[in-house]
Amino acid sequence: MLDGKKILYSGMQATGTLTLGNYLGALKNWVNLTDEYECIYGVMDLHSLTLRQVPAEFRKNARSLYALYVAAGLDPEKNCIYYQSHVSGHAELSWILGCFTYMGELNRMTQFKDKAAKHADNINAGLYTYPVLMAADILLYQADVVPVGVDQKQHLEITRDIAQRFNAIYGDVFTIPEAYIGKAGAKIMSLQEPEKKMSKSDENPNATIRLLDDKDTVIRKFKRAVTDSGSEIVYREDKPGISNLIDIYGCVTGKTREETEKEFDGKGYGDFKLAVGEAVAAELEPLQKRYGELMADKTYLDSMIKMNDEKAAYYSNKTLRKVQKKVGLTERIR
Repeated sequence: MLDGKKILYSGMQATGTLTLGNYLGALKNWVNLTDEYECIYGVMDLHSLTLRQVPAEFRKNARSLYALYVAAGLDPEKNCIYYQSHVSGHAELSWILGCFTYMGELNRMTQFKDKAAKHADNINAGLYTYPVLMAADILLYQADVVPVGVDQKQHLEITRDIAQRFNAIYGDVFTIPEAYIGKAGAKIMSLQEPEKKMSKSDENPNATIRLLDDKDTVIRKFKRAVTDSGSEIVYREDKPGISNLIDIYGCVTGKTREETEKEFDGKGYGDFKLAVGEAVAAELEPLQKRYGELMADKTYLDSMIKMNDEKAAYYSNKTLRKVQKKVGLTERIR
């Protein structure tokens, strides 16, 4: 705990531009956690290296992600928002924890199998040991809670297993993290394949709303969104396209599914898709304005990055030194 509050840890990869799914599913909810938890959020650039990155573009994306965190409402003076690669403790602890992780555990990771299938020409060791680095991310800051989606549950489970194994040998070193149970973020699906989650890596540009898409682009993408047979605007399992649009509309307007169905009773898909597009564009407008201001103010953004990197390094070093001592590494002479 820090200052009497439980520690919450999370982060996003520094590749591509965040999507509406990232925003409604996680980022928007993070903003409401500032007062309840001591929140630490990473720009997870080390994790991004499992795929080959274009260096200049990668650096630009990482800075953009930092600015989007802040533009969405995360106050960098109340939350610790930092670059993962700027804190060497992540890599150092990852190596130590790798020596307490079993091959069988990593072999069971379904996300490795999925990613290996997608990138058969680049099945690297980093992709395989990704869960160990993720465990280091969480345990380094003694996180009490971690918001996780369905696809990350396995990673939290292996993190807990590693921490419990280490504690059983060396005593009470790591806090055992729990899954964050709070208001669930909306699961936003692809606009072109509503059975799949919206993804920033989707090759179809019409499938994904990006947080920096302008109003015309947002509306055009919603107009092209895949819908279902029939013409009723109702939330049903056999209508995944319309159901996804109803969820999105509810997230940005605060309306329930029932209220949305009533509002558009008797209206066609075209009217509804236009209304969803306009509502989303209105939601993103203040975020985009603030993002533009932040990206233009290099001095402010640099000062926040420096301050938070130092804060993250201070937190992480306390854990790292303790771990190094426990496993018998020679203490550094300062």
